[in-house]
Amino acid sequence: MGVHLRPKGGLGLSNSSMHDLWRYVGANDLGVALPWGLISLLASFCLTEPTSGSDASSIRTRAVPTADGKHYILNGSKIWISNGGLSEIFTVFAQTPVTDEATGETRDKVTAFIVERSFGGVNNGPPEKKMGIKASNTTEVFFEDCKIPAENILNGVGGGFKVAMNILNNGRFGMGACLSGTMGYCIGKAVEFAGARKQFGRIIGTFGSIQEKIARMIMMQYVTESMAYMVSANMDHGSTEFQIEAAISKIYASEAAWYCADEAIQILGGMGFMRETGLERVMRDLRIFRIFEGTNDILRLFVALTGIQYAGSHLKELQKALKKPTANFGMIFDAGAKRAKRQVLVNGGQSMAEHVHPTLSGSAGQTSKAVEDFGATVEELLVKFNKGIVDEQFILHRVAESAIDIYGMVAVLSRASRSLNEHHASASHEAMICEVFCDEAAGRIKTNLQATSQSNCLENYKKMATISQEVISSGGPIQQHPLGF
Repeated sequence: MGVHLRPKGGLGLSNSSMHDLWRYVGANDLGVALPWGLISLLASFCLTEPTSGSDASSIRTRAVPTADGKHYILNGSKIWISNGGLSEIFTVFAQTPVTDEATGETRDKVTAFIVERSFGGVNNGPPEKKMGIKASNTTEVFFEDCKIPAENILNGVGGGFKVAMNILNNGRFGMGACLSGTMGYCIGKAVEFAGARKQFGRIIGTFGSIQEKIARMIMMQYVTESMAYMVSANMDHGSTEFQIEAAISKIYASEAAWYCADEAIQILGGMGFMRETGLERVMRDLRIFRIFEGTNDILRLFVALTGIQYAGSHLKELQKALKKPTANFGMIFDAGAKRAKRQVLVNGGQSMAEHVHPTLSGSAGQTSKAVEDFGATVEELLVKFNKGIVDEQFILHRVAESAIDIYGMVAVLSRASRSLNEHHASASHEAMICEVFCDEAAGRIKTNLQATSQSNCLENYKKMATISQEVISSGGPIQQHPLGF
């Protein structure tokens, strides 16, 4: 991002410098010289609309080119825009007509525009009244005949959807680091109280129910932090394919942080409910993390379907090869050998154990078994449902939960092994966290994978779907009140 001199009396924002201009140094609007004072321009990401939330491709805001093609005229509105009432710059996503050169057919595609408030036709509503993050200015933003230079298009006409997804993806990976700090704050409050509060003649931190709460909070923070550093390290080493890991990190971190805040309040009891403790505000602020940057429900589908898509592309090639077995013997043999090798390694407990500290070989074996079972389950689901798997959301949820747990196991195994190998003072403590998490995660994975095919589970999904449909159609609970009200 470039730094530019700001002339007296104006922003000095030109179209040519728009793409890299965010901050200015110079004089203020009154013409009083500031000794290199730093002035910031706020920017907003404008994607969500009243009728377009998780389905970003269904946006209705529209931009059409002028006759000379030098500008686009933008009309529409965006809701829940952070800094919407303060920003001077907006990244706006709108439908634009795109003509296919090969067919001549014209259809709408999403295009990303950089819009300045100074262009005119940009207005905003009052700040929203929210449950939490009240210090954040959130408003609706309106665009009425806003004239945008054609050079302010990002990634070409019709290339906006990829821009939006990349921005959202890049906003997810950092949540683990952010929320592990929040979790540390909650744990600190809980531990301070549990170590001092006495009931029934004992410090409450000596009671098993409180000890389990604290241990689980610590375990979740450790997993969250480990995920955050693992995905960040991979990015630092040049990885560009981290969408699934970033989504997993966001899902786990946001739900683990909520758990920690809730349990911290529970440990403090009535004191935790009081505003002076500070935890009630944390809980209100945390709730949005399970919603923004992609709801956790949608991200679970993303994790499951993206992983299945990779597996599906391999199976398609294998299925083609099976039609001509004599001509494609090498591919068929290779696939069978890989599957057999995985099975032998898992049964022998060697596939991951050789890469971790010997103390954690048991946890490594559990992880290897989980990976093998996960791969076999995905293959079976693809064979059974083929493209229809996209509609099996009850099943996809269990697949995603298993993937999240597996990634968590790998992350903590890596971190705890490093601590053991480097003889950190906390190594044995970290090893215990790793062992407990991996053992419980292995149990959850087994249950979730079995729930993708067991007849009683599949029947329960059908019943839950029917229950939901009946309740929605009736507008609420339909069971009779026990007292006849």
